[in-house]
Amino acid sequence: MANRIKYLQERRTRLLGPNVPVFYKEPVHLVKGEGVWLWDADGRRYLDCYNNVPHVGHCNPRVVEAITRQASTLNTHTRYLHEGVLDYIERLTSTMHSGLTTAIMTCTGSEANDIALRMAEAVTGKRGIIATDATYHGNTALVSQLSRSNVPASGFGLEDYFQHVVAPDSYRAIDADGTLFASAVSEKIAELEKSPHGFAALIVCPFFLNEGFPMQTPGWLKPAAEVVRKAGGLLICDEVQSGFGRIGSHFWAYEKQQVSPDIVVLGKPMANGHPVGAVVSSIEAMTAFRNGFRYFNTFGGNPVSCAAAMAVLDELDEHNLMAHAQTVGQYALERLKELQQKYECVGDVRGSGLVFGAELVSDQTTKRPASEHTDTVVNSMRDKGILLSKLGRHKNTLKIRPPMPFSLENAKLLFDTLDEVLAETIGIC
Repeated sequence: MANRIKYLQERRTRLLGPNVPVFYKEPVHLVKGEGVWLWDADGRRYLDCYNNVPHVGHCNPRVVEAITRQASTLNTHTRYLHEGVLDYIERLTSTMHSGLTTAIMTCTGSEANDIALRMAEAVTGKRGIIATDATYHGNTALVSQLSRSNVPASGFGLEDYFQHVVAPDSYRAIDADGTLFASAVSEKIAELEKSPHGFAALIVCPFFLNEGFPMQTPGWLKPAAEVVRKAGGLLICDEVQSGFGRIGSHFWAYEKQQVSPDIVVLGKPMANGHPVGAVVSSIEAMTAFRNGFRYFNTFGGNPVSCAAAMAVLDELDEHNLMAHAQTVGQYALERLKELQQKYECVGDVRGSGLVFGAELVSDQTTKRPASEHTDTVVNSMRDKGILLSKLGRHKNTLKIRPPMPFSLENAKLLFDTLDEVLAETIGIC
């Protein structure tokens, strides 16, 4: 197996180029998936506690059947009339607040965020964008500028259009009601308004997932949204990771924040791994964009992609997976709190629905990030057949974000194994 992994890595570098990332010190060579399980080339089974792309489970039969049926009937580009994309957008927007009625279908979240930024320019006539300093929204030349950790060597001068505010941190920098965050946004708006670019939009993941999903009270984002609206800007909510019922309490994370975004961006889990993304907006914003920019996407909204995306919505509804996420998520938080009491290295626990985790520290008093220990835990869990990851400013927060059918039994296996690994690695932190 070691020789095969080495061969694949060498071949990967030769064919894909250097610095193409893989998870884990010993990469996993996957060949099969089903539900919440993955299998490697040696037949070993892994519990998937990380992948939100197969939102309703790996190789979900309903999604597979929908793709197969539509692919065997028709698939073409999007300059012909077809009911599939229209039916899907009607169904999708019916889950959102009444102002969001139109959509552009794309292939990726990066494309969708790129459109969202240009839509904000079309509506406001300005180009200044505010994001947090620990986020990620994609990798186009424009969107990559939103991420402070992923800025390219050359930004084509686009970096001048962006301002960043410090990401929320409910563990080290308490902002109970979001007023401090709103104040920071207000300051950046003032800076942009003094520049030639002006202020167009604030873009956030409403669950701040890449920032380590800090715990926030419902409505935490409202003060910032009010500041944005007062300044004539738009609120863009990137629900690529947090949407489609994942947080358990609401179908969209912006609902938990009690805000009404002007634009919602979607991607990864929309079609269970089929490449689908979307930008959802009001008809007014859409009209401004369509009149201001010529935009066409060959594959965005094609019949097969829309069939897959519709099947995901059907699966979520039939199996009541949002409520399921809430139930399993509550159990997960209980188990995490037990581990926090048991191990000094578990500094903070957080989550909602089927996105949860713990921030690992050297000790609970100083809150010093235990980034190396977190790496060890992630790799040790992989060795025991559990796949998860890490994120956050200090890369010390366990990121657990499994497919939606993830059960209480699966969660019990996850936390029993995590208990074992923390006991075995406790000296490292």
